[in-house]
Amino acid sequence: MYGTAKEFFEARRDNARKTRDNAPQVAKAFAQMELALMADGALSAKTKELVALGIAVAEHCVPCIRAHIAAALEEGASREEILEAAGVAVVMAGGPAYIHIPLVVETLDELKKEE
Repeated sequence: MYGTAKEFFEARRDNARKTRDNAPQVAKAFAQMELALMADGALSAKTKELVALGIAVAEHCVPCIRAHIAAALEEGASREEILEAAGVAVVMAGGPAYIHIPLVVETLDELKKEE
């Protein structure tokens, strides 16, 4: 359904454009909220991306997992930090989160290969 990380990010760009074109107020409000809440504050932007990744793994949200891995890498997170955040999700969500760890590894490998 989601293909490779590259295919996912291409589809994500297309879907973002469709949302902006068809529901501009929703797109603008979401973008503003995300920018405000994911910026450095009491928690660094990197830490926030790692928290978001953990939640994404616990919630089984494949698009969210990929998006927050990419954002965490952009914020300077290491492979080890990303995998540890995903591991914390397993503590909270058990087996359904555990089965998403290979997706975390595959996405990390693919995104690192493109650098």
